[in-house]
Amino acid sequence: MIERQGKEMQVQEKKNATPTISALLKNRFVQIILLSELFLQIGIWVRNFAILLFVMEKTNGDAFAISMISVAEFAPIFIFSFIGGTFADRWRPKRTMIWCDFLSALSIFAVLLTLMFGSWKAVFLATLVSAILSQFSQPSGMKLFKLHVPEALIQMGMSIYQTIFAVFMILGPVLGTFVYQHFGIEMAIGIMGIAFLLSALVLLFLPEDRVLEEDKAPSSVWQEMKDGIRYVMSKRVLTLLGGCFLTVGLALGLIQPLGIFLVTEHLGLAKEQLQWLMMANGLGMILGGGIAMAFSKNVPPQRLLMMGVFFNAVGIALCGLSTVLWLTLLIEFLAGLVLPMIHIGINTLILQHTETEFVGRVNGILSPLFTGAMVVTMSVAGSFKNLLSVVWMFEISAFVMFLGALIILPMYRMPGNQTLEGSSSTEAHQ
Repeated sequence: MIERQGKEMQVQEKKNATPTISALLKNRFVQIILLSELFLQIGIWVRNFAILLFVMEKTNGDAFAISMISVAEFAPIFIFSFIGGTFADRWRPKRTMIWCDFLSALSIFAVLLTLMFGSWKAVFLATLVSAILSQFSQPSGMKLFKLHVPEALIQMGMSIYQTIFAVFMILGPVLGTFVYQHFGIEMAIGIMGIAFLLSALVLLFLPEDRVLEEDKAPSSVWQEMKDGIRYVMSKRVLTLLGGCFLTVGLALGLIQPLGIFLVTEHLGLAKEQLQWLMMANGLGMILGGGIAMAFSKNVPPQRLLMMGVFFNAVGIALCGLSTVLWLTLLIEFLAGLVLPMIHIGINTLILQHTETEFVGRVNGILSPLFTGAMVVTMSVAGSFKNLLSVVWMFEISAFVMFLGALIILPMYRMPGNQTLEGSSSTEAHQ
């Protein structure tokens, strides 16, 4: 009997250790979380495009109003990402995710009522509330992923998870535009609320949260943040990455809200044509992911990152100069191809040059640095566009992005297999 149980355990361990898609998709947690994410992406993309097109019509293309949509979407990432992550570790993750999706649905239905009987400006609230709640829900999902997926399957699981985002970069704009054009803003907001509600219902089938009794001394959040900042400042590679994060965020924020004006004013097309630009970029991202993974085996991460930032700057400059749709679509596709180089390069460098106990804090410092810079320039992008032009905004963005490539230039000749720097590591522990 004991012998048979031992064999069964060995078979189970082998199954868990074998990283196959079949084993991953049979995992109950993965099935539920992917279905939940599918509903969330439907809600998010219908929200993004329906509200964009609605505000565009209501304000007659006011650049400031359009830029405020992006601020409502991205500002919560900067303001609440650290807070959300902290509370996600303290609260039960399943319960947190369900409540976040349920409250998002509730707020969206409240916005729908306001829209029907009050001011149309309530649509900004739909974006703001769901973006805030997602900062609490997302880290809880990552925590559940670690708890319920065997370690050998986590990397493959995260790849599938990220693939959903890339696929919706293509399908999302089409879906959002179709819903708004055929059914109007009220139906679009109703679909958003139903999508978030369905996500909450699906999450009810997750395994119950584990109650962990841990005898831990309470730690000061502020002290941990200060230690993390000192650590980043003591390591040259991380400081250079911080400068790159800042400039890339500033560059992208200048053009993030202006894509629709590139289509309507510069290319002279209907606002709905923006979906094709986003589809071209998303398709490039899907293909670029595989290409970047192949390059990453032979190219050091700092060179991969620099190539990605440099070619992205070239793409932005050409996008602003192009006056024909087919050329703009080609540029968007090529920009999507190089974007994964930036993500892979940054993530690899952070892991190579950060000790295990500081990885979370380093990410927590660098990510808001990027998002915060982007929110700042998004806030003024509409006003600057009115003073200058769409073309000038894209060329200025390309120049700032190019500065980001220059900032990380000192890392270019750094050995590819170099990990933690001895001197910096010593400084960090002093």
